[in-house]
Amino acid sequence: MLVFAPVAPSLAASNILFIGNSFTYGGREGAPEPSARGYKPFTVLDLNGTSIGGVPALFKDFTVQLGLDYSVSLAAVGGTSLEYHYDNRLAVIDKAWDKVVLQGHSVLDPLNPGNPASLITYTGLLADVFEARNDDVEIYLTATWSRADLTYRRESPWLGRPIDAMANDIAAGYALAAAASPHITGVIAVGAAWNDAMLTGLADSNPYDGIGAGQINLWSSDRYHGSLYGYYLSALMQLGAVTGADPRRLGAAENVAAHFGFSADHTVQLQDIAYDRLLASGAFSAVPEAATWAMLVCGFGLVGGALRHRRAGMATTATR
Repeated sequence: MLVFAPVAPSLAASNILFIGNSFTYGGREGAPEPSARGYKPFTVLDLNGTSIGGVPALFKDFTVQLGLDYSVSLAAVGGTSLEYHYDNRLAVIDKAWDKVVLQGHSVLDPLNPGNPASLITYTGLLADVFEARNDDVEIYLTATWSRADLTYRRESPWLGRPIDAMANDIAAGYALAAAASPHITGVIAVGAAWNDAMLTGLADSNPYDGIGAGQINLWSSDRYHGSLYGYYLSALMQLGAVTGADPRRLGAAENVAAHFGFSADHTVQLQDIAYDRLLASGAFSAVPEAATWAMLVCGFGLVGGALRHRRAGMATTATR
């Protein structure tokens, strides 16, 4: 699996493009509000002119709250793969970008589910296009989540397998695509973060048999798109991977979570899940908690005071 080179939090303005499908723009058309799809579309530039906010708008809001300057654009068409964007949207997306986030079809290849060959090919072709425009471009791949419908109900390579299996297979496909191109910065492990949320008990692993008390549902009512919680976790992962910022800095009163009606506990738990997964995937180095920082600062102060006292004593002795 490709390991990230740690990204320092960026203070300079950056332009970023998100390319994908309904997993990028935040759900299906006609989803009830509030929705990720309808979240603050005026804060991002939809290159398709469809006035979608989606995960890019959540990402944008996070960056504003953290004082980061990002100009965010998206090109997302439902049900498509990276092949579609290369074959049909180059005139729109072929520009100089500082950062690009690519997300392919939810099953890798709609004609051959689970096969990463097309993803590998078109990741490489798109990466070449963007690198030709800016040889310093950072290109990320978003490895998406297990679909409950394909695990529990519909015929697929994942029917009857554990719920984490599809996300693991998808991640393996993206890892191959990243390894095949020298221009890929890293793979954003969104599906693994979903798996972590289920493993820790924060999220229910089977939406078909009811949601456990105190748990959240990561899927929407169709059991394959994300719920508000699912897209929130996806956006947290993209924030940390792309900017190097610790998602826990957003805190319990974070704006997007408040707009969606999340409890403070669930908000903090989702941020913790994202941080732990980003740390495990090498997106950044461990960041001390606020309380730990306070102890370190206090410790530095005590050490500094002791050194000043020692130097003063030595100076006094020297004059005797």
